[in-house]
Amino acid sequence: MYANFVDQPRLVSRCVHSFSALLTSTLCAAALAAPASWTGDLTPIAESDWNRERAAHLLERTGFGATPEEIERFARLTPRQAVRQLVRYQQIANPLPPFEDSGAFDPGLEPFAPSRPAATEQARDTGEALGVKVKPEGNRRIQQVADRYLYWLRATKLESQRVAYWWANRMLTTRRPLEEKMTLFWHGHFATGDEKVRDYRKMLKQNEMLRAKATGNFRDLLISVAKDPAMLAYLDAAVNVKGAPNENFAREIMELFTMGVGNYTEEDIREAARAFTGWNFNGLKFVMNPAQHDAGLKTVLGQTGHFDGVQVIDIILSKPVTAEFVATKIYRYFVREEVSPELRVKLGKLLRDSRYEIAPFLETVFGARDFYSDAAVGTHIKSPVELVISTYRKMGLKEVPGIPDFNDLTDSMGQKLLFPPNVAGWASGRSWITPGLLLLRGNFVYDTVFPAIDFVPLDRVPGSQYQIISVAEQLALGRDVTTATKPEGKEMSSMSMMSADRDEDFNTRLASYHAWRKAIEKVKPIPRAPARLDLSAMVRSAGCKTAQDAIDHLMTRFISTPVESGVREKIAELLASDLGTHDLKAADTYMEDALRNALHVILSLPAYQLG
Repeated sequence: MYANFVDQPRLVSRCVHSFSALLTSTLCAAALAAPASWTGDLTPIAESDWNRERAAHLLERTGFGATPEEIERFARLTPRQAVRQLVRYQQIANPLPPFEDSGAFDPGLEPFAPSRPAATEQARDTGEALGVKVKPEGNRRIQQVADRYLYWLRATKLESQRVAYWWANRMLTTRRPLEEKMTLFWHGHFATGDEKVRDYRKMLKQNEMLRAKATGNFRDLLISVAKDPAMLAYLDAAVNVKGAPNENFAREIMELFTMGVGNYTEEDIREAARAFTGWNFNGLKFVMNPAQHDAGLKTVLGQTGHFDGVQVIDIILSKPVTAEFVATKIYRYFVREEVSPELRVKLGKLLRDSRYEIAPFLETVFGARDFYSDAAVGTHIKSPVELVISTYRKMGLKEVPGIPDFNDLTDSMGQKLLFPPNVAGWASGRSWITPGLLLLRGNFVYDTVFPAIDFVPLDRVPGSQYQIISVAEQLALGRDVTTATKPEGKEMSSMSMMSADRDEDFNTRLASYHAWRKAIEKVKPIPRAPARLDLSAMVRSAGCKTAQDAIDHLMTRFISTPVESGVREKIAELLASDLGTHDLKAADTYMEDALRNALHVILSLPAYQLG
């Protein structure tokens, strides 16, 4: 960063301390745009009230931002046409490439053992595990089983990170932004993580299912989720059997997926769990095991019968509170956090009246005055994924850069795709903003416009906890396995030195080395190109002639909320100082780095965190 351009620590401190004030001042500034009566009003916005700013707001919330050209195109439509085009996206051709599998999985890995000790004990007891037979004799007879178990843990995590990159590129380049935005919403709502599922194939299959049903019928989606192999693995379906029901899924479907706390009893959960007994998976397919299903009478939410899982889902959906819970959560994601009890009831009725069809519900919400009210516009704090993808989209990028690493930077800001923190998913709103997180958000922009020349791709470097690099180096020098895998700081006994290689069933450190090496061989690398950014061309094509013109254009393109004219002028002066002139034509041959630095300053403002 150019030290004479901006004092970054002071900038970040000012951003952090002014963030709450910004939320308030944004509301005040927006008050000039919409009548107070619009708040909570689900009446359709009139064509006479439609303009460029409202088109930009619609595109920001229903997708991942938009370029000025896209905004102008939607501004020329009527509000009803604009909303319908976004929501009824199935008619829009969207030729995006499927995920390119590395082929890291093979059938011998199933059933995958719950732990490394379980895998090696199975090998000792039966002579085989994970498709690998035990050596009949010799040292480290079950080494290959330990290798194979750790290999799959490494490989599926690497492949899941590739799936996340593939999905991020879909978000960036899709012609159906709401399709990906709704998929992201459902991923957080039905949070499932590869840390426990341990199978990228199941995570990919779930992602594709959420996308296919993103704006369809909620009942169909809920049943599909209940039968989804990733969800079944995540919430322990294998141990939910007759006589010993596991309550995990029954609890989460009521607490997190449909009704919310306080609308069911512990007895309802126990009885519902019995209805889902026998639901399991085989590989990537749902299976129903009749012998493990409890077909007895159950009483759930006041109704009694020989219910199965689908019937319990229908009982849950029949409760008005379910429609209110689901509708309100969607509303908070797309519109605003604060929902009055009256509006909650209205939203629930709207979803029930549509028979849980999501698309017509969204059409009403996105076309309503409330969506464009002062309480809604410019008040949404972007999640890390929204922030990163919308930034790249507004930059005009055609692919997600490999430098910086998308997974690492979103993880550092609190949201890593396919790896939610728990079954409740990610928090939202102000939880995304802390002093440390705001600094990371600014650093992400800097690392994008000025990519590191010493970047190390973390998905290609093993963790230090197993000393994998040290093991590899020692083996390359011709050391025996015992010496090569000696824990750091641990002295070798004279007996070990004499024997040179101790007798053992397997060596965990050696297994870690073998596993990482094989995973790197098998899993394709993530492309590591930096952002191909050309801000000089951007301001030229916008007809900018002065430093102030350039800043005004960048502000309009990237920031959705009002920014004080004094701030704009100060940043323009800093740009002019860096260029040595206010005249862009005079600086045409060398203005790129100065423009990038100015963009970093703009995107470090508190206003950029809002959409």
